[in-house]
Amino acid sequence: MPIRRFVDEHFRHFNAGTLQRAAHSLVDFLDEGGRLFVTLAGALSTAEIGRTLSEMIRAGHVAAISCTGANLEEDLFKLVARDAYHHVPFPDNLSPEDEMSLHDRNLNRVTDVCIPEEAAIRAVEHHLLTAWTAAQDAGESMLPHGYLYRLLLSGVFEDQYQGNPKDSWLLAAAEKDLPLYVPGWEDSTLGNIFAARCSQGMFEARIVLGGTHYMTDLMAFYRAAAHPLAFLQAGGGIAGDFPICVVPLLHQDLGEHDVPLWSWFCQITDATASYGGYSGAPPNEKITWGKLYATTPKFNIQSDASIVLPLIFGYILDL
Repeated sequence: MPIRRFVDEHFRHFNAGTLQRAAHSLVDFLDEGGRLFVTLAGALSTAEIGRTLSEMIRAGHVAAISCTGANLEEDLFKLVARDAYHHVPFPDNLSPEDEMSLHDRNLNRVTDVCIPEEAAIRAVEHHLLTAWTAAQDAGESMLPHGYLYRLLLSGVFEDQYQGNPKDSWLLAAAEKDLPLYVPGWEDSTLGNIFAARCSQGMFEARIVLGGTHYMTDLMAFYRAAAHPLAFLQAGGGIAGDFPICVVPLLHQDLGEHDVPLWSWFCQITDATASYGGYSGAPPNEKITWGKLYATTPKFNIQSDASIVLPLIFGYILDL
């Protein structure tokens, strides 16, 4: 049974019902000419969200993506080092001694899977050091994802691919030159590496542009958008909070009142609204911040994004 038929038949009430209504509404939105702005928090790349997100990108449904630095790099890590990943079937049963054993083997755990330090992180670092050196020598500056786009399109990783390239959302995005926003990139593994090399005097910090450059690029993107934009937020945190703020920035800080608000909104989260405990505010609260209209379709699916997001993408693609 295709996913759309299955969801329509069985997802009737509670969070399942909200998922069905959101997916159905989003299909209508896309059919009417809208496009999707996706935000990725947590470790969705390591959870292999690229298996469906890459198809969404290739199908032309995605206008742009905002993600954490971890999601940016971990899709590439999986692509080049999949065979060296270590799976942990019962992560809740690990003792501190078990964790130390993984550490000693240079295996960085993300829930039930470990990223191999040498095969993934250091292999990508090797190519990035070359790219950063070339940029410094040429007096060039680029956004963090720009370096990865350039490396992927150059083919330098192709001989290292262990994952299926069709499952890499970052490769699909690079091939389409998809607008990408990575606020807070500095707290990622590759961001840490770049800061370390700057502290050693190898690079000048100016060669990798930062958050303000991402925001000004986002302002230009939002102003020029030719289609109504749906905002699909997986998780909370900076990946979602950063881009959704572009609308009140344009309205309140620049006085550009002819710019539309976000046209559709859905957040997938396991958080509950509380004083300071809910990243980015629930959908209705976003109205008071000038991010959504009172009439904007709004959905809040309180569930696990690693389960819900592939279902929504599969529903749209009618897999």
